[in-house]
Amino acid sequence: MAGHSKFKNIMHRKGAQDKKRSAMFSKLSREITVAAKMGMPDPDMNPRLRLAVNAAKAQSMPKDNIQRAIDKATGGDAENYEEVRYEGYGPGGVAIIVEALTDNRNRTATNVRTAFSKNGGNLGASGAVSHGFERLGLIEYPASVGDEEKVLEAAIEAGADDVESSADGHSIWTQMDALHEVAGELEKALGEAESVKLAWRPNLTVEVAEGDAGTLFKLIDTLDDDDDVQTVWGNYDVSDEVMEKLG
Repeated sequence: MAGHSKFKNIMHRKGAQDKKRSAMFSKLSREITVAAKMGMPDPDMNPRLRLAVNAAKAQSMPKDNIQRAIDKATGGDAENYEEVRYEGYGPGGVAIIVEALTDNRNRTATNVRTAFSKNGGNLGASGAVSHGFERLGLIEYPASVGDEEKVLEAAIEAGADDVESSADGHSIWTQMDALHEVAGELEKALGEAESVKLAWRPNLTVEVAEGDAGTLFKLIDTLDDDDDVQTVWGNYDVSDEVMEKLG
């Protein structure tokens, strides 16, 4: 178990973009529908659906929207979405993993490839970069929940593997199969988490220079804005100094 104060490998920059609420709800709804269709429509009986519903609640998605997305899966009128993962390199040699849910693979592949090529990157073959990441559970809490010591102690008690704390908040890592159990224990000690999800954690990070950082963030934003893209992960590390210069 280790505690770190400098954790820059986030899904995308915290607070760097105010997403349109409707677009975000659309992505959350899609994940809920797919999860409900793949397993039981009851979150208590379906771990993936429970994750999706919790993620939606964390973003203040109305209960009616959540229920509608579940009903869509059981009503037989849901689109057939498939999960696709794209891997590639961004500016400065940054490894990027893009997870998508799509009803049209050709459209999504074209959009993702175009985003990479127009923003200093290139799309690789399947498995091109994922070997440099670990698939783990990630539980996130805001900084306001307590200091690093308090969160570290709660995480150890809950059975987590690692904690990384910064001014932005706390990232608590677990093994994939322990995610729900650890999240449940942490909730008793720290309250409801900001998010509970599966994540890609890099084994090594790449420090990005100022010249590449702006283009990299533009690439991530472009990918993130695509309706089919659910999450974007990278192994980038951008210093506070560079972040300040970028504004």
